[in-house]
Amino acid sequence: MQSKIYNKITIFSFIKFIFITFIVFITLYPFIYMIAVSFSDNMHILRNEVSFYPKGFNTRMYKLVLRDPRILVSYKNTIIYVVVGTAISLSTTCMGAYALSKNKRLLFHKFFTFLIVFTMFFGGGLIPTYLTVRSLGLYNTMWAVVLPSAISAWNLILMRSFFQSFPSEIEESGYIDGLRDLGVFWYLVLPLSKAALSTIGLFYAVGMWNSFMGPFIYLKDSSKYPLQLVLRNIVLAGVSFDQEVAGTSGDDVVIEEPLKFATIIVSVIPIIAVYPFLQKYFVKGIMIGSLKG
Repeated sequence: MQSKIYNKITIFSFIKFIFITFIVFITLYPFIYMIAVSFSDNMHILRNEVSFYPKGFNTRMYKLVLRDPRILVSYKNTIIYVVVGTAISLSTTCMGAYALSKNKRLLFHKFFTFLIVFTMFFGGGLIPTYLTVRSLGLYNTMWAVVLPSAISAWNLILMRSFFQSFPSEIEESGYIDGLRDLGVFWYLVLPLSKAALSTIGLFYAVGMWNSFMGPFIYLKDSSKYPLQLVLRNIVLAGVSFDQEVAGTSGDDVVIEEPLKFATIIVSVIPIIAVYPFLQKYFVKGIMIGSLKG
Protein backbone atom coordinates (compact mmCIF):
# COMPACT_ATOMS: atom_id res chain seq x y z
CA MET A 1 0.00 0.00 0.00
CA GLN A 2 2.78 2.39 0.95
CA SER A 3 4.67 1.54 -2.22
CA LYS A 4 1.61 2.42 -4.33
CA ILE A 5 1.24 5.78 -2.55
CA TYR A 6 4.95 6.41 -2.97
CA ASN A 7 4.72 5.59 -6.69
CA LYS A 8 1.76 7.97 -7.09
CA ILE A 9 3.64 10.74 -5.32
CA THR A 10 6.72 10.09 -7.43
CA ILE A 11 4.74 10.13 -10.69
CA PHE A 12 2.89 13.27 -9.63
CA SER A 13 6.17 14.98 -8.68
CA PHE A 14 7.66 14.01 -12.02
CA ILE A 15 4.67 15.44 -13.89
CA LYS A 16 4.94 18.67 -11.90
CA PHE A 17 8.64 18.87 -12.67
CA ILE A 18 8.01 18.41 -16.41
CA PHE A 19 5.21 21.00 -16.40
CA ILE A 20 7.23 23.60 -14.47
CA THR A 21 10.25 22.98 -16.69
CA PHE A 22 8.10 23.53 -19.77
CA ILE A 23 6.71 26.80 -18.37
CA VAL A 24 10.20 28.01 -17.51
CA PHE A 25 11.44 27.08 -20.98
CA ILE A 26 8.71 28.91 -22.92
CA THR A 27 9.19 31.91 -20.62
CA LEU A 28 12.96 32.14 -20.94
CA TYR A 29 13.48 31.00 -24.52
CA PRO A 30 12.50 34.30 -26.21
CA PHE A 31 15.00 36.10 -23.98
CA ILE A 32 17.70 33.48 -24.67
CA TYR A 33 17.01 33.68 -28.40
CA MET A 34 17.33 37.47 -28.42
CA ILE A 35 20.67 37.26 -26.59
CA ALA A 36 21.93 34.58 -28.97
CA VAL A 37 20.95 36.53 -32.09
CA SER A 38 22.33 39.83 -30.79
CA PHE A 39 25.76 38.24 -30.27
CA SER A 40 25.81 36.27 -33.55
CA ASP A 41 27.47 36.94 -36.88
CA ASN A 42 25.42 38.24 -39.81
CA MET A 43 26.03 35.16 -41.94
CA HIS A 44 24.59 32.75 -39.37
CA ILE A 45 21.61 35.03 -38.74
CA LEU A 46 20.75 35.24 -42.44
CA ARG A 47 20.97 31.46 -42.69
CA ASN A 48 18.62 31.13 -39.69
CA GLU A 49 21.13 28.96 -37.83
CA VAL A 50 20.91 30.65 -34.42
CA SER A 51 18.72 29.08 -31.74
CA PHE A 52 20.04 28.68 -28.18
CA TYR A 53 23.56 30.09 -28.34
CA PRO A 54 25.44 32.64 -30.46
CA LYS A 55 27.24 31.59 -33.62
CA GLY A 56 30.16 33.67 -34.81
CA PHE A 57 30.24 35.46 -31.44
CA ASN A 58 30.76 39.21 -31.63
CA THR A 59 29.65 42.35 -29.76
CA ARG A 60 29.28 44.57 -32.81
CA MET A 61 25.56 45.26 -32.35
CA TYR A 62 26.03 46.35 -28.75
CA LYS A 63 28.81 48.71 -29.81
CA LEU A 64 26.46 50.23 -32.38
CA VAL A 65 23.68 50.62 -29.84
CA LEU A 66 25.86 52.15 -27.15
CA ARG A 67 27.47 54.53 -29.67
CA ASP A 68 24.09 55.94 -30.62
CA PRO A 69 23.73 59.24 -28.69
CA ARG A 70 19.96 58.70 -28.38
CA ILE A 71 20.51 55.64 -26.20
CA LEU A 72 22.81 57.41 -23.74
CA VAL A 73 20.54 60.45 -23.45
CA SER A 74 17.44 58.29 -23.01
CA TYR A 75 19.24 56.21 -20.36
CA LYS A 76 19.97 59.36 -18.40
CA ASN A 77 16.37 60.55 -18.76
CA THR A 78 14.95 57.18 -17.72
CA ILE A 79 17.17 56.96 -14.63
CA ILE A 80 16.06 60.46 -13.59
CA TYR A 81 12.40 59.59 -14.16
CA VAL A 82 12.72 56.32 -12.23
CA VAL A 83 14.53 57.82 -9.25
CA VAL A 84 12.34 60.91 -8.93
CA GLY A 85 9.11 59.11 -9.81
CA THR A 86 9.71 56.21 -7.43
CA ALA A 87 10.63 58.57 -4.58
CA ILE A 88 7.48 60.65 -5.08
CA SER A 89 5.22 57.63 -5.57
CA LEU A 90 6.57 55.71 -2.60
CA SER A 91 6.47 58.64 -0.20
CA THR A 92 2.94 59.74 -1.12
CA THR A 93 1.65 56.17 -1.15
CA CYS A 94 3.11 55.42 2.29
CA MET A 95 1.74 58.58 3.87
CA GLY A 96 -1.68 58.12 2.33
CA ALA A 97 -1.83 54.44 3.25
CA TYR A 98 -0.78 55.10 6.84
CA ALA A 99 -3.47 57.73 7.23
CA LEU A 100 -6.13 55.41 5.78
CA SER A 101 -5.03 52.59 8.09
CA LYS A 102 -6.13 54.67 11.09
CA ASN A 103 -9.79 54.11 10.32
CA LYS A 104 -10.87 54.79 13.90
CA ARG A 105 -9.20 58.21 13.98
CA LEU A 106 -9.43 59.48 10.41
CA LEU A 107 -12.52 61.57 9.75
CA PHE A 108 -14.54 60.46 6.68
CA HIS A 109 -12.39 57.34 6.41
CA LYS A 110 -14.93 55.38 4.36
CA PHE A 111 -15.48 58.29 1.99
CA PHE A 112 -11.78 58.66 1.19
CA THR A 113 -11.41 54.91 0.78
CA PHE A 114 -14.34 54.87 -1.63
CA LEU A 115 -12.79 57.66 -3.72
CA ILE A 116 -9.52 55.73 -4.02
CA VAL A 117 -11.18 52.42 -4.90
CA PHE A 118 -13.44 54.23 -7.40
CA THR A 119 -10.39 55.27 -9.44
CA MET A 120 -9.44 51.60 -9.87
CA PHE A 121 -12.54 51.03 -12.00
CA PHE A 122 -13.28 54.45 -13.53
CA GLY A 123 -10.80 56.94 -14.96
CA GLY A 124 -11.11 60.46 -16.28
CA GLY A 125 -10.02 59.48 -19.78
CA LEU A 126 -7.09 60.43 -21.95
CA ILE A 127 -8.35 63.78 -23.26
CA PRO A 128 -9.33 65.28 -19.85
CA THR A 129 -6.00 64.12 -18.41
CA TYR A 130 -4.12 65.64 -21.35
CA LEU A 131 -5.96 68.95 -20.98
CA THR A 132 -5.27 68.97 -17.26
CA VAL A 133 -1.57 68.39 -17.81
CA ARG A 134 -1.42 71.23 -20.35
CA SER A 135 -3.40 73.63 -18.16
CA LEU A 136 -1.02 73.01 -15.25
CA GLY A 137 1.99 73.83 -17.42
CA LEU A 138 3.43 70.33 -17.16
CA TYR A 139 3.41 69.50 -20.87
CA ASN A 140 6.82 68.55 -22.28
CA THR A 141 8.40 68.43 -18.80
CA MET A 142 9.60 65.64 -16.54
CA TRP A 143 6.62 66.23 -14.24
CA ALA A 144 4.19 65.25 -16.99
CA VAL A 145 5.76 61.78 -16.89
CA VAL A 146 6.10 61.49 -13.11
CA LEU A 147 3.06 63.14 -11.51
CA PRO A 148 -0.03 61.79 -13.38
CA SER A 149 0.87 58.21 -12.43
CA ALA A 150 2.42 59.03 -9.06
CA ILE A 151 -0.02 56.98 -6.96
CA SER A 152 -1.40 53.56 -7.82
CA ALA A 153 -4.68 52.86 -6.06
CA TRP A 154 -3.83 49.16 -5.90
CA ASN A 155 -0.46 49.78 -4.25
CA LEU A 156 -2.10 52.21 -1.86
CA ILE A 157 -4.62 49.58 -0.77
CA LEU A 158 -1.82 47.03 -0.31
CA MET A 159 0.16 49.40 1.88
CA ARG A 160 -2.94 50.27 3.88
CA SER A 161 -3.51 46.58 4.56
CA PHE A 162 0.10 46.24 5.71
CA PHE A 163 -0.15 49.20 8.08
CA GLN A 164 -3.43 47.88 9.47
CA SER A 165 -1.62 44.69 10.47
CA PHE A 166 1.24 46.64 12.06
CA PRO A 167 1.51 45.95 15.84
CA SER A 168 -0.28 48.73 17.69
CA GLU A 169 1.91 48.19 20.76
CA ILE A 170 4.92 49.60 18.90
CA GLU A 171 3.01 52.73 17.95
CA GLU A 172 1.66 53.16 21.48
CA SER A 173 5.19 52.99 22.88
CA GLY A 174 6.08 55.93 20.65
CA TYR A 175 3.12 57.96 21.88
CA ILE A 176 4.17 57.23 25.47
CA ASP A 177 7.65 58.60 24.69
CA GLY A 178 6.12 61.84 23.43
CA LEU A 179 6.09 61.24 19.67
CA ARG A 180 3.25 62.49 17.53
CA ASP A 181 1.78 60.71 14.51
CA LEU A 182 4.50 61.91 12.14
CA GLY A 183 7.25 60.91 14.57
CA VAL A 184 5.76 57.46 15.11
CA PHE A 185 5.45 57.01 11.35
CA TRP A 186 9.03 58.16 10.63
CA TYR A 187 10.95 56.64 13.53
CA LEU A 188 9.01 53.45 14.27
CA VAL A 189 6.77 52.38 11.40
CA LEU A 190 8.99 53.00 8.36
CA PRO A 191 12.15 51.29 9.72
CA LEU A 192 10.10 48.14 10.37
CA SER A 193 8.42 48.21 6.95
CA LYS A 194 11.43 47.54 4.71
CA ALA A 195 9.81 44.49 3.07
CA ALA A 196 6.67 46.38 2.09
CA LEU A 197 8.59 49.48 1.02
CA SER A 198 11.00 47.45 -1.11
CA THR A 199 8.21 45.54 -2.82
CA ILE A 200 6.02 48.56 -3.58
CA GLY A 201 9.09 50.56 -4.57
CA LEU A 202 10.09 47.82 -7.01
CA PHE A 203 6.58 47.86 -8.51
CA TYR A 204 6.79 51.62 -9.02
CA ALA A 205 10.35 51.51 -10.39
CA VAL A 206 9.53 48.78 -12.92
CA GLY A 207 6.39 50.62 -13.97
CA MET A 208 8.30 53.88 -14.44
CA TRP A 209 11.15 52.14 -16.27
CA ASN A 210 8.67 50.57 -18.70
CA SER A 211 6.59 53.75 -19.00
CA PHE A 212 5.74 54.45 -22.61
CA MET A 213 2.26 55.93 -23.07
CA GLY A 214 2.78 58.92 -20.78
CA PRO A 215 6.03 60.09 -22.39
CA PHE A 216 4.60 59.35 -25.83
CA ILE A 217 1.67 61.70 -25.18
CA TYR A 218 3.20 64.43 -23.04
CA LEU A 219 6.74 64.81 -24.41
CA LYS A 220 7.49 66.44 -27.77
CA ASP A 221 11.19 67.20 -27.27
CA SER A 222 13.24 64.14 -28.30
CA SER A 223 16.00 65.10 -25.88
CA LYS A 224 13.61 64.28 -23.02
CA TYR A 225 12.52 60.88 -24.35
CA PRO A 226 12.92 57.92 -21.98
CA LEU A 227 14.55 54.68 -23.07
CA GLN A 228 11.33 52.87 -23.94
CA LEU A 229 10.23 55.59 -26.34
CA VAL A 230 13.61 55.60 -28.09
CA LEU A 231 13.47 51.80 -28.23
CA ARG A 232 10.07 52.00 -29.88
CA ASN A 233 11.37 54.43 -32.48
CA ILE A 234 14.35 52.20 -33.24
CA VAL A 235 12.25 49.05 -33.49
CA LEU A 236 9.65 50.67 -35.76
CA ALA A 237 12.17 52.52 -37.90
CA GLY A 238 14.45 49.51 -38.28
CA VAL A 239 18.09 50.29 -38.99
CA SER A 240 18.15 54.02 -38.32
CA PHE A 241 21.84 54.49 -37.55
CA ASP A 242 23.60 56.64 -40.09
CA GLN A 243 26.93 55.51 -41.54
CA GLU A 244 29.06 57.71 -39.28
CA VAL A 245 27.41 56.55 -36.04
CA ALA A 246 27.27 52.92 -37.09
CA GLY A 247 30.73 52.94 -38.61
CA THR A 248 29.62 50.70 -41.49
CA SER A 249 30.38 50.59 -45.15
CA GLY A 250 28.44 49.24 -48.07
CA ASP A 251 29.97 45.79 -47.56
CA ASP A 252 29.40 45.78 -43.79
CA VAL A 253 25.62 45.68 -43.55
CA VAL A 254 23.68 46.23 -40.33
CA ILE A 255 20.94 43.61 -40.10
CA GLU A 256 17.72 44.84 -38.54
CA GLU A 257 16.85 41.87 -36.29
CA PRO A 258 20.03 41.64 -34.15
CA LEU A 259 20.10 45.42 -33.83
CA LYS A 260 16.57 45.43 -32.42
CA PHE A 261 17.36 42.56 -30.08
CA ALA A 262 20.53 44.23 -28.80
CA THR A 263 18.55 47.40 -28.12
CA ILE A 264 15.92 45.44 -26.20
CA ILE A 265 18.55 43.61 -24.12
CA VAL A 266 20.29 46.89 -23.28
CA SER A 267 16.97 48.31 -22.08
CA VAL A 268 15.94 45.43 -19.81
CA ILE A 269 19.25 44.42 -18.20
CA PRO A 270 19.46 47.31 -15.69
CA ILE A 271 16.03 46.76 -14.17
CA ILE A 272 16.66 43.00 -13.99
CA ALA A 273 19.94 43.66 -12.18
CA VAL A 274 18.10 45.49 -9.39
CA TYR A 275 16.02 42.46 -8.40
CA PRO A 276 18.75 40.40 -6.61
CA PHE A 277 19.33 43.27 -4.18
CA LEU A 278 15.63 43.31 -3.23
CA GLN A 279 15.01 39.56 -3.36
CA LYS A 280 15.28 39.04 0.41
CA TYR A 281 12.44 41.53 0.92
CA PHE A 282 10.36 40.57 -2.09
CA VAL A 283 8.98 37.19 -0.94
CA LYS A 284 7.86 38.63 2.37
CA GLY A 285 6.68 41.91 0.95
CA ILE A 286 4.55 40.34 -1.78
CA MET A 287 2.24 39.01 0.96
CA ILE A 288 1.57 42.43 2.48
CA GLY A 289 -2.05 42.47 1.37
CA SER A 290 -2.91 38.91 2.38
CA LEU A 291 -3.81 39.55 6.00
CA LYS A 292 -6.58 42.12 5.69
CA GLY A 293 -8.69 43.42 2.85
